[in-house]
Parts: sequence; C-alpha cells; structure tokens
Amino acid sequence: MKKSLLTVFSTLCLNLFANVAVAGWYEVTGTASIVSSDEVARLHALEDALYKAVSFSGADIGSISNLKPLLESGRKEYQFTGNEVRYILVEEERKRSGVMFVRARIDIYPSATGCHVNQYKKTFLVGNIDLASPQQAVMGQIYSVGDDFANVINRQLDQESASFISVGTTDFEISKRYPERLKMIAEDTGAQYIIGGVITDLTATVEQNLIKDDVINRQFALEMTIFDGKTGNEVYNRNYREVARWPFPKTSQVDTKSARFWASTYGDMMLRVSRSIMLDLESEVSCKITLPEVVAKWGNTITIDLGRIHGVEEGDKLQLWHTGSFIDQRGLPRNKVTETDITLTVSRVYENEAELSVDQAELAGSIQIGDVMHKIL
Repeated sequence: MKKSLLTVFSTLCLNLFANVAVAGWYEVTGTASIVSSDEVARLHALEDALYKAVSFSGADIGSISNLKPLLESGRKEYQFTGNEVRYILVEEERKRSGVMFVRARIDIYPSATGCHVNQYKKTFLVGNIDLASPQQAVMGQIYSVGDDFANVINRQLDQESASFISVGTTDFEISKRYPERLKMIAEDTGAQYIIGGVITDLTATVEQNLIKDDVINRQFALEMTIFDGKTGNEVYNRNYREVARWPFPKTSQVDTKSARFWASTYGDMMLRVSRSIMLDLESEVSCKITLPEVVAKWGNTITIDLGRIHGVEEGDKLQLWHTGSFIDQRGLPRNKVTETDITLTVSRVYENEAELSVDQAELAGSIQIGDVMHKIL
C-alpha cells in the first residue's frame, strides 16, 4: 500500500478569513512503481507528490496538467511563473522493493479566482469502456476490465474532482455516430457531459528466464472522448498509453474488481491513468461555462436543474438567457441564445435542484422552460 507524507512545512502568509486558502511550503512524498526505468518512475513519483500537495492546499488541480511536461527534465529544482505552483525542490530520491520514493518541497500560492471556485460543478456520465480487440484480454481473462475501469473513473470524478460531479455509469453505447442518442441519454440522466472510451491495446511482452520467474510487461492504451450532452458533439479527445509489470501467472484468471488486482503494479498504473484523465478534464473542461436550465415555472418562482451538489447556494445571483431555434437558409435546424436583462436570486436549494425568484417580477412572464442562465461573478 502506498504511504505518503503530507505536512505543511511553513506558512508564508496568514489570512484573516478561514475559508481562503493560504500560500505555503508543502513537504510531500510521492511514490511510483519502477517498470521501464528509474527516470520514468521518478517522474511519476514527482507527479504524485505534486498532486497531493495541490489537493491539500486547495489550489486548482487543473493546473497540474500544464506542469507535467516541465517535470521531465530530471532537475532538482523547478521554478514556474503564471501558475499557482511557484517552486518545486526535490529533496530526496530513493528506491525500495521496486518502488521509487521522491520527497519534495513545493511552494504554492492558491488563487481565489480559479474556475473551480467561480463555476458551478458540471455533471458527467461515464460510459462503459469497450475493448477494441477482446482477444488481447485472454491473458488473465480480463474481459470486464473496461467496465471496471469506467467505475474507477466514476469514483475518481465523484470523490476527488474539484469541478465535476458524476451521475453514474451507463450501459448504452457511447459513440459520435449517434449524437441524437447521446442527447437523449444526457437528458434522462441530467448529465452535461458524457465520457466514452475504448481500450486499444492490452498486449504483453514476456521476458523469459531460466532460473527466475518470467517478467511480463503489459500495455494499457485508452482513447477517451468527451461529448456535450446538449448537442451530442465531441468536445475533447485524448489518448493515454502506459506500461506496467503484469504480476499474475499467464494462465491465471484475474478478477478486475478485486483489491488484489487494483493493489498490483498493473492496477496501480491504471489508477494513475484515471487520475490523469481527471486532471486533464480539470484543465480542459472546468472553465467551460455551466448553464443551469429552467425546468419548472410557477408565477415568480423558477426551478433550475442544479442544486446543492453542484455548489448552488442561497443568495446566488444569475442572469437569464432566452433559448430558441430556427431553420437556416439551407434547411438545417439551428439553436440560438439571446442575452436578457433579467436577473434571478436563489431562494431555496435542494440536492439536485434550486428555486429562484425573479428580481424583475414584471418580466417573469417572458421566461420559458429550457431557458438558461449563468452565475454572476
């Protein structure tokens, strides 16, 4: 089991408000299994340390993805500008039992204006992840590894993300070939975005030994796609590839739901990939505007489809935008959104919904089901 040390080394500045993150030095130990080389393991361990420090400090975890390429140089010191992470000092590197440990001191200045602070949380639906070549799953008979990995991503978003809430997983096929189906699935589940994925490589290479046990290294490659639930269009696509030691006998049947699998070197690598997916989403999607939608109307009271779990609070101010549709000159249906001067105030918050009162009561009659709004910062 991975062990980590996460201690505040010294506080550089104090703030009178307890709810505002404080700049400081954080001393952290990151870990990673050694597979291909010490250099790669060091990089992964340093990334692990950085993630722990940023999460603990309350800074924007979406900024980590932009720093990852800069950590590949293998230096002892790293200095950054224009980022909440200002400085990293690698104090110690050591290896033990095939695991790399990196202890680092990290200087962080959390910002109170990040997207994860100003925006309501976005809802994600995680589709089951298919196998491009099921025959590659014969070793270990891990035919359900895609579905189990989808559940890992689901928990990752739900428990560790700063900007997203998962509404669960689905067995429906997630494909860009069927945008109308994606829109219906998103509407039924209340998801703003849908994740789809395909595992494209599970091949293994075997290093045979006469005296010792054979060493098996196995690939894990994944193509991940994000779809907008309102339009069914693809908004983000990325490929991930890692390799890790396969510690199980070639002829054994491996349960990919078991703690034994996820605690292994291969399972640990997949957990690292799931965290990379979350961090990339924090970097690429978190700043996209969240648009609560009008789902009910009664007099001067409006109900929207976001609530407590999304970060809605009593007293929040929102501005209304009218939505509509038209047919263009080519006969294609188009959507339009028109800004208004109507503002609303959140008066009551439920788990997944909220009630708002219209500040300009005389204009309440123009509000329609399907209109959207955005939070006034």
